[in-house]
Amino acid sequence: MFMGRGITVLNLMSSPGSGKTALIERTLADLPGDRRIGVIVGDLATENDARRIRDQGVHAIQISTGTACHLDAHMVHHALEELDLASIDLLFIENVGNLVCPASFDLGEEARVVIIAVTEGEDKPLKYPVIFHDADLVIVNKIDLAEAVAYSHEEVVANIRQVAPAAEVIELSALTGTGMDAWFRWLERSAAKGVRAPP
Repeated sequence: MFMGRGITVLNLMSSPGSGKTALIERTLADLPGDRRIGVIVGDLATENDARRIRDQGVHAIQISTGTACHLDAHMVHHALEELDLASIDLLFIENVGNLVCPASFDLGEEARVVIIAVTEGEDKPLKYPVIFHDADLVIVNKIDLAEAVAYSHEEVVANIRQVAPAAEVIELSALTGTGMDAWFRWLERSAAKGVRAPP
């Protein structure tokens, strides 16, 4: 369905607090061009993240999963009933914060983006290899805190390469905007790849 409508869908996955919502907010504020963006947000409870995105003037649908630690295709399909798909060409699905459950569920995405923060430690890819293994892109966020936490660029990249050799890696700060240009270029490449006819 997404391919038939020419919608690029990105599944954003991370542990809680790594900066998924902040990345979306910064993207909405600074992404060049006139992309028509929609957002689906998954959390166990509250509409806090969806409210933050709506404050940017973008239609965001909140999925409250209750006790489920991930989104699934049925939940996403139901949420789409509240979105005007004709007015969207880029859809962010902000998955429930979890590095285990979401790895097994295909949401119809064009690409999987896994986000980690420098504050989480360089060994996250080794501890949670399944979610990284299928990642198309790994974003290392909060790079503005790198010095404070003695973050090792070489170590985290080596660990990502060990479990996800094909994934691209981008280091950025959604807070300061450092590295966002690389993310925007990646988005444009993904959107160009995603415009294809359904099989």
